[in-house]
Amino acid sequence: MTATDLEFSQHPSANPKSDQERAEILAEPGFGNHFTDHTVVVDFKADSTGAGGWGNARLEAYGPIALDPAAAVLHYGQEIFEGMKAYRHEDGSVWTFRADQNAARLNRSAARLALPQLPESIFLESLRQLVAADQNWIPTREGESLYLRPFMIATEAFLGVRPAREVSFRVIASPAGNYFGGELAPVDIWVSRNYARAGRGGTGNAKCGGNYAASLAAQLEAEAQGCKQVLFLDQFNDNAVEELGGMNVFFVFKDGSLVTPALSGTILEGVTRSSVIQLGKDRGLTVTERKITLDEWRDGVASGDITEVFACGTAAVITPIGQLKDGSEVIGAPDSKAGEVTMSIREQLLGIQTGTSEDTHGWLTRLV
Repeated sequence: MTATDLEFSQHPSANPKSDQERAEILAEPGFGNHFTDHTVVVDFKADSTGAGGWGNARLEAYGPIALDPAAAVLHYGQEIFEGMKAYRHEDGSVWTFRADQNAARLNRSAARLALPQLPESIFLESLRQLVAADQNWIPTREGESLYLRPFMIATEAFLGVRPAREVSFRVIASPAGNYFGGELAPVDIWVSRNYARAGRGGTGNAKCGGNYAASLAAQLEAEAQGCKQVLFLDQFNDNAVEELGGMNVFFVFKDGSLVTPALSGTILEGVTRSSVIQLGKDRGLTVTERKITLDEWRDGVASGDITEVFACGTAAVITPIGQLKDGSEVIGAPDSKAGEVTMSIREQLLGIQTGTSEDTHGWLTRLV
C-alpha cells in the first residue's frame, strides 16, 4: 500500500496552544520537554493468517493513548522508534534529513522485533501531515529544530507470547534546542564496567526502547561522576569500544584519518554516523570502520596519535568528547577543546540540514 492509497483523515485539535503559549515555549524549548498540538496515527491489523494491513490513517490532537492493560507493548516490550528533525530554511520551506534512511532503519528494527513492515511512502506522508499541521512550532535559532519521533507499538490485548496482530504507528513532534544545553563544549564520558547495552544476537542494532532502558542504570552512574554520557565496551572482545548510551563514536588521528567502531550487531547503525563517514570521504580523508579498543584510545591520546574524539547522533548532531573517566583513571585533559576536524564536519552537516550548505548527496526531503 502506498501513501496515495491511504488517505489521512483530519481531526484538528480543538484546544491548540495559543500564540503566546507557543512563543513562551519556543523561547526556551529544551529537549523533549514540550510537544506540538497534533499527532499522526496509522493502525495495522491482521488476522491469524496474516491477512490485513495498514489503515485508519489520521491526524488528530496530541494527547494520551488509550491502551488495554493487556496490550502487548506493556508486557513484552514490542515497540520501536526513530528520531529525526525538521528544519526551517531561509525561504520558509521545511525539510528533514535522510528520511529514507530512518524509514529503512525503522523497518529493520521492525523485522527484529517481529513488527509489521511500514511502507516508506506512509512513513514520509506521516511526517508531512504532522509538520504541515504544526509548522508554527519549528524554532529557528541556531542549533534548534523540530524533533520528530516516529514510533510503533503493539496494541493487541493478549498475554500469549507471540507477535501482536494489532499495531499502532504514530508520530509526535517536539521543539528542540541544543541537546546538551548552552554553548557547545566537550563533554565528559564515563566508562561502564558493570553494565552492557546489548549482547550479540540481541537487539543492539535495532532502535527499541529496551536498549535505552538497559543504558539508564549506567547513565545514572555517569551522572554521579559528573559525566554527560556513558560509554559501553565489549568486555569479551578486548574491551572494544561500542557506543555511548545514545550516540556513535569517532576518532580523529593525527594523519587526519577517521576511525569509528565497526558495526557488530550490538551497535546501532546511526544515520548521523553514516553521514559523517560520507562527508569524511568527500574531504579525501581515510575513513575506517574497525575494532578500536579502550587501550588504543588511552595510548593514542597519550602519544598524540589520536587528536580528537567526538560523538554523533540525531539529537546532539556532533558533540566533542573531552575526558573519558574509567574509575580513577582519566583519559584526556580537563581543558580539552573542540577539535578542528570535529567542528568543521559539524558545521558542514548542520549547513546541509539547515539549507546553508550544498546538499550534494540529495539527503534532504521537503516536508512543507
